[in-house]
Amino acid sequence: MTSYPTPVQIEEAASAIRQQLSQQPAVGLVLGSGLSSLAEAVAAPDIIDYDEIPHWPASTVPGHSGRLVNGRLEGQQVLVMQGRAHYYEGYGMHQITFPVRVMNALGIETMILTNAAGGINPDFSAGDLMLIRDHLNFPGMAGWNPLRGPNDDAAGPRFPDMTHPYDAELRELAHAVAAGLDLTLQEGTYAYVAGPSYETPAELRFLKGAGADAVGMSTVPSVVVARHAGLRVLGISTITNIVNLDPRPEQTTTHEEVLEVGALVVPRLTRLLHGVLARL
Repeated sequence: MTSYPTPVQIEEAASAIRQQLSQQPAVGLVLGSGLSSLAEAVAAPDIIDYDEIPHWPASTVPGHSGRLVNGRLEGQQVLVMQGRAHYYEGYGMHQITFPVRVMNALGIETMILTNAAGGINPDFSAGDLMLIRDHLNFPGMAGWNPLRGPNDDAAGPRFPDMTHPYDAELRELAHAVAAGLDLTLQEGTYAYVAGPSYETPAELRFLKGAGADAVGMSTVPSVVVARHAGLRVLGISTITNIVNLDPRPEQTTTHEEVLEVGALVVPRLTRLLHGVLARL
Protein backbone atom coordinates (compact mmCIF):
# COMPACT_ATOMS: atom_id res chain seq x y z
CA MET A 1 0.00 0.00 0.00
CA THR A 2 1.04 3.63 -0.41
CA SER A 3 2.23 5.79 2.50
CA TYR A 4 -1.33 6.86 3.19
CA PRO A 5 -4.25 4.44 2.78
CA THR A 6 -6.62 5.38 -0.01
CA PRO A 7 -10.37 4.74 -0.10
CA VAL A 8 -9.71 2.29 -2.94
CA GLN A 9 -7.25 0.24 -0.87
CA ILE A 10 -9.60 0.21 2.11
CA GLU A 11 -12.47 -0.99 -0.06
CA GLU A 12 -10.30 -3.65 -1.73
CA ALA A 13 -9.51 -5.12 1.68
CA ALA A 14 -13.12 -4.81 2.88
CA SER A 15 -14.41 -6.47 -0.28
CA ALA A 16 -12.00 -9.41 0.09
CA ILE A 17 -13.26 -9.93 3.65
CA ARG A 18 -16.95 -9.57 2.75
CA GLN A 19 -16.64 -12.36 0.18
CA GLN A 20 -15.72 -14.79 2.97
CA LEU A 21 -18.21 -13.67 5.63
CA SER A 22 -21.44 -15.52 6.23
CA GLN A 23 -22.75 -12.78 8.57
CA GLN A 24 -22.29 -9.02 8.89
CA PRO A 25 -20.06 -8.19 11.91
CA ALA A 26 -21.21 -5.57 14.42
CA VAL A 27 -18.34 -5.60 16.92
CA GLY A 28 -14.60 -5.62 16.27
CA LEU A 29 -12.41 -7.38 18.83
CA VAL A 30 -8.62 -7.05 18.78
CA LEU A 31 -6.63 -9.62 20.78
CA GLY A 32 -3.19 -8.77 22.11
CA SER A 33 -0.13 -10.82 23.05
CA GLY A 34 -0.97 -14.25 24.44
CA LEU A 35 -4.73 -13.72 24.12
CA SER A 36 -5.42 -15.30 20.72
CA SER A 37 -7.09 -18.35 22.28
CA LEU A 38 -10.10 -16.18 23.12
CA ALA A 39 -11.20 -16.56 19.51
CA GLU A 40 -11.80 -20.28 20.10
CA ALA A 41 -15.09 -19.37 21.81
CA VAL A 42 -16.52 -17.90 18.59
CA ALA A 43 -19.33 -20.06 17.20
CA ALA A 44 -19.68 -20.98 13.50
CA PRO A 45 -16.54 -19.05 12.59
CA ASP A 46 -15.46 -17.74 9.22
CA ILE A 47 -11.64 -17.76 9.31
CA ILE A 48 -9.51 -15.55 7.08
CA ASP A 49 -5.71 -15.48 7.15
CA TYR A 50 -4.23 -12.01 7.04
CA ASP A 51 -2.21 -12.85 3.93
CA GLU A 52 -5.49 -13.33 2.04
CA ILE A 53 -6.48 -9.68 2.56
CA PRO A 54 -5.02 -7.01 0.25
CA HIS A 55 -2.84 -4.39 1.99
CA TRP A 56 -3.39 -5.98 5.42
CA PRO A 57 -0.25 -5.93 7.63
CA ALA A 58 1.07 -9.27 8.83
CA SER A 59 2.06 -9.82 12.45
CA THR A 60 5.52 -11.28 13.12
CA VAL A 61 5.34 -11.39 16.94
CA PRO A 62 5.01 -14.65 18.94
CA GLY A 63 1.56 -14.87 20.51
CA HIS A 64 -0.18 -13.22 17.53
CA SER A 65 -1.85 -15.81 15.27
CA GLY A 66 -2.46 -13.55 12.28
CA ARG A 67 -6.02 -14.24 11.18
CA LEU A 68 -9.58 -12.89 11.31
CA VAL A 69 -12.33 -14.93 12.95
CA ASN A 70 -15.94 -13.88 12.31
CA GLY A 71 -18.85 -15.50 14.14
CA ARG A 72 -21.31 -15.43 17.03
CA LEU A 73 -20.31 -14.71 20.59
CA GLU A 74 -22.97 -14.10 23.26
CA GLY A 75 -25.53 -13.09 20.67
CA GLN A 76 -23.22 -10.61 18.95
CA GLN A 77 -21.67 -11.00 15.53
CA VAL A 78 -17.99 -10.30 16.20
CA LEU A 79 -15.00 -9.92 13.92
CA VAL A 80 -11.94 -10.97 15.93
CA MET A 81 -8.38 -10.00 15.07
CA GLN A 82 -6.08 -12.74 16.37
CA GLY A 83 -3.00 -10.61 16.63
CA ARG A 84 -2.02 -7.19 15.38
CA ALA A 85 0.90 -5.52 13.64
CA HIS A 86 3.04 -3.11 15.65
CA TYR A 87 5.02 0.01 14.80
CA TYR A 88 8.20 -1.63 16.11
CA GLU A 89 7.91 -4.38 13.48
CA GLY A 90 8.87 -1.79 10.85
CA TYR A 91 5.39 -0.76 9.75
CA GLY A 92 4.23 2.84 9.51
CA MET A 93 1.42 4.18 11.67
CA HIS A 94 -0.91 4.15 8.67
CA GLN A 95 -0.24 0.46 8.09
CA ILE A 96 -0.79 -0.73 11.65
CA THR A 97 -4.12 1.15 11.82
CA PHE A 98 -5.30 0.01 8.37
CA PRO A 99 -7.41 -2.82 9.89
CA VAL A 100 -9.45 -0.28 11.87
CA ARG A 101 -10.28 1.63 8.71
CA VAL A 102 -11.35 -1.63 7.06
CA MET A 103 -13.52 -2.59 10.05
CA ASN A 104 -15.21 0.80 9.77
CA ALA A 105 -15.82 0.16 6.07
CA LEU A 106 -17.39 -3.19 7.02
CA GLY A 107 -19.96 -1.37 9.14
CA ILE A 108 -18.51 -2.09 12.57
CA GLU A 109 -19.48 0.60 15.09
CA THR A 110 -17.97 -0.73 18.34
CA MET A 111 -14.41 -1.90 18.94
CA ILE A 112 -13.00 -3.76 21.93
CA LEU A 113 -9.20 -3.69 22.06
CA THR A 114 -7.12 -5.81 24.42
CA ASN A 115 -3.41 -5.77 25.12
CA ALA A 116 -0.73 -7.03 27.45
CA ALA A 117 0.77 -4.26 29.58
CA GLY A 118 3.25 -3.70 32.35
CA GLY A 119 1.71 -2.44 35.57
CA ILE A 120 3.11 0.83 36.92
CA ASN A 121 0.46 1.57 39.54
CA PRO A 122 1.72 0.02 42.80
CA ASP A 123 -1.82 -1.02 43.69
CA PHE A 124 -1.95 -3.37 40.68
CA SER A 125 -0.94 -7.04 40.64
CA ALA A 126 0.22 -9.29 37.81
CA GLY A 127 -2.88 -10.89 36.31
CA ASP A 128 -5.14 -7.89 36.91
CA LEU A 129 -7.45 -6.55 34.23
CA MET A 130 -7.43 -2.78 33.69
CA LEU A 131 -10.03 -0.79 31.81
CA ILE A 132 -8.29 1.98 29.89
CA ARG A 133 -9.81 5.32 30.87
CA ASP A 134 -7.28 7.54 29.06
CA HIS A 135 -3.91 7.24 27.39
CA LEU A 136 -0.55 8.91 26.88
CA ASN A 137 0.42 8.69 23.21
CA PHE A 138 4.15 9.37 23.29
CA PRO A 139 4.90 8.51 19.62
CA GLY A 140 1.85 10.54 18.59
CA MET A 141 2.91 13.57 20.59
CA ALA A 142 6.34 13.29 18.98
CA GLY A 143 4.78 13.47 15.49
CA TRP A 144 4.06 9.82 14.66
CA ASN A 145 0.28 10.16 14.67
CA PRO A 146 -1.68 7.76 12.41
CA LEU A 147 -3.80 10.70 11.20
CA ARG A 148 -0.74 12.53 9.86
CA GLY A 149 -1.05 13.28 6.16
CA PRO A 150 -4.03 13.97 3.87
CA ASN A 151 -7.38 13.78 5.65
CA ASP A 152 -10.35 12.00 4.09
CA ASP A 153 -13.25 14.17 5.26
CA ALA A 154 -15.64 11.32 4.51
CA ALA A 155 -13.78 9.16 7.05
CA GLY A 156 -13.56 11.73 9.84
CA PRO A 157 -12.67 15.33 10.75
CA ARG A 158 -9.24 16.85 10.25
CA PHE A 159 -8.95 17.58 13.98
CA PRO A 160 -10.86 14.87 15.88
CA ASP A 161 -11.69 15.46 19.54
CA MET A 162 -9.93 13.09 21.93
CA THR A 163 -11.45 14.30 25.20
CA HIS A 164 -13.16 10.94 25.71
CA PRO A 165 -11.20 8.34 23.69
CA TYR A 166 -12.66 5.40 25.65
CA ASP A 167 -16.43 5.15 25.87
CA ALA A 168 -17.70 5.89 29.40
CA GLU A 169 -20.90 3.85 28.99
CA LEU A 170 -18.94 0.79 27.86
CA ARG A 171 -16.64 1.15 30.87
CA GLU A 172 -19.64 1.36 33.20
CA LEU A 173 -21.06 -1.75 31.56
CA ALA A 174 -17.75 -3.59 32.03
CA HIS A 175 -17.62 -2.62 35.70
CA ALA A 176 -21.19 -3.88 36.20
CA VAL A 177 -20.35 -7.17 34.51
CA ALA A 178 -17.17 -7.58 36.58
CA ALA A 179 -19.08 -6.93 39.81
CA GLY A 180 -21.61 -9.61 38.89
CA LEU A 181 -18.79 -12.07 38.21
CA ASP A 182 -16.83 -11.11 41.34
CA LEU A 183 -13.89 -10.07 39.15
CA THR A 184 -11.42 -7.40 40.23
CA LEU A 185 -11.34 -4.75 37.51
CA GLN A 186 -8.86 -1.89 37.69
CA GLU A 187 -9.13 1.33 35.70
CA GLY A 188 -6.40 3.73 34.65
CA THR A 189 -4.25 5.50 32.09
CA TYR A 190 -2.29 3.49 29.52
CA ALA A 191 1.05 4.85 28.29
CA TYR A 192 1.84 3.93 24.68
CA VAL A 193 5.52 3.62 23.80
CA ALA A 194 7.02 2.52 20.49
CA GLY A 195 9.16 -0.40 21.67
CA PRO A 196 10.38 -3.05 21.09
CA SER A 197 12.85 -2.58 23.94
CA TYR A 198 11.32 -2.60 27.37
CA GLU A 199 11.55 0.62 29.37
CA THR A 200 14.50 1.54 31.57
CA PRO A 201 13.87 2.23 35.27
CA ALA A 202 14.32 5.96 34.62
CA GLU A 203 11.76 5.85 31.82
CA LEU A 204 9.33 3.98 34.06
CA ARG A 205 9.75 6.55 36.81
CA PHE A 206 9.03 9.25 34.22
CA LEU A 207 5.88 7.45 33.06
CA LYS A 208 4.69 7.07 36.65
CA GLY A 209 5.25 10.78 37.23
CA ALA A 210 3.28 11.55 34.06
CA GLY A 211 0.27 9.69 35.44
CA ALA A 212 0.54 6.31 33.72
CA ASP A 213 -0.92 3.26 35.45
CA ALA A 214 0.28 0.78 32.80
CA VAL A 215 2.58 0.78 29.77
CA GLY A 216 2.53 -1.10 26.48
CA MET A 217 3.43 -1.04 22.79
CA SER A 218 0.06 -1.18 21.01
CA THR A 219 -3.61 -0.16 20.98
CA VAL A 220 -3.40 3.65 21.05
CA PRO A 221 -2.87 4.26 17.30
CA SER A 222 -5.90 2.06 16.62
CA VAL A 223 -7.94 4.01 19.17
CA VAL A 224 -7.01 7.31 17.51
CA VAL A 225 -8.19 6.06 14.11
CA ALA A 226 -11.32 4.47 15.59
CA ARG A 227 -12.31 7.72 17.27
CA HIS A 228 -11.53 9.63 14.08
CA ALA A 229 -14.14 7.41 12.40
CA GLY A 230 -16.64 7.86 15.25
CA LEU A 231 -16.42 4.28 16.57
CA ARG A 232 -17.11 3.47 20.23
CA VAL A 233 -14.05 2.03 21.97
CA LEU A 234 -13.54 -0.19 25.00
CA GLY A 235 -9.90 -0.83 25.91
CA ILE A 236 -8.75 -3.56 28.31
CA SER A 237 -5.18 -4.20 29.44
CA THR A 238 -4.06 -7.46 30.99
CA ILE A 239 -1.37 -6.59 33.52
CA THR A 240 1.23 -9.26 32.81
CA ASN A 241 3.95 -7.95 35.12
CA ILE A 242 4.54 -5.21 37.67
CA VAL A 243 7.46 -3.04 36.63
CA ASN A 244 10.30 -2.39 39.04
CA LEU A 245 11.34 1.25 39.34
CA ASP A 246 14.54 0.28 41.18
CA PRO A 247 15.44 -3.27 40.07
CA ARG A 248 18.13 -5.52 41.43
CA PRO A 249 20.88 -6.57 38.96
CA GLU A 250 19.35 -10.02 38.38
CA GLN A 251 15.82 -8.73 37.63
CA THR A 252 14.73 -8.65 33.97
CA THR A 253 11.56 -8.56 31.86
CA THR A 254 10.98 -11.02 28.98
CA HIS A 255 8.30 -11.55 26.34
CA GLU A 256 7.98 -15.16 27.52
CA GLU A 257 6.88 -13.84 30.91
CA VAL A 258 4.27 -11.66 29.21
CA LEU A 259 2.87 -14.61 27.26
CA GLU A 260 2.86 -16.86 30.32
CA VAL A 261 0.84 -14.47 32.50
CA GLY A 262 -1.34 -13.55 29.52
CA ALA A 263 -2.36 -17.20 29.22
CA LEU A 264 -3.24 -17.34 32.92
CA VAL A 265 -5.51 -14.30 32.71
CA VAL A 266 -7.38 -15.49 29.60
CA PRO A 267 -10.20 -17.20 31.59
CA ARG A 268 -10.96 -13.99 33.49
CA LEU A 269 -10.81 -11.84 30.38
CA THR A 270 -13.00 -14.35 28.54
CA ARG A 271 -15.66 -14.16 31.26
CA LEU A 272 -15.57 -10.37 31.20
CA LEU A 273 -15.85 -10.15 27.41
CA HIS A 274 -18.67 -12.68 27.33
CA GLY A 275 -20.55 -10.62 29.88
CA VAL A 276 -19.97 -7.33 28.08
CA LEU A 277 -21.05 -8.74 24.71
CA ALA A 278 -24.16 -10.31 26.24
CA ARG A 279 -25.26 -6.93 27.58
CA LEU A 280 -24.33 -4.67 24.66
